[in-house]
Amino acid sequence: MTAEDMLGRLDDDDYPAYTMGRAAEMLGTAQGFLRAIGEARLITPLRSEGGHRRYSRYQLRIAARARELVDQGTPIEAACRIVILEDQLEEAQRINAEYRRAAGSANPAAAA
Repeated sequence: MTAEDMLGRLDDDDYPAYTMGRAAEMLGTAQGFLRAIGEARLITPLRSEGGHRRYSRYQLRIAARARELVDQGTPIEAACRIVILEDQLEEAQRINAEYRRAAGSANPAAAA
């Protein structure tokens, strides 16, 4: 692997670069919180060869949103479900926008 390939991973939101301890520190939470949202299937960390959990930046953003909800008094299971639904809604809206753009470019008269 070249140095350029390794540096490219730093920009990859899905690259599992953070250990559980570092992820918990960045989120300002206990490692148990990360275990709990893993058990609730909000995020599934990848495992290193030694079996240690590794988290991506995308997973940390998801965990941070769940933490916000829990800090506001939402039970962890409900917070995880809310975050999952928010993520699904965002994806559906992105897909709909792509369809609208594609339909508009395929039929310029309808877009006007």
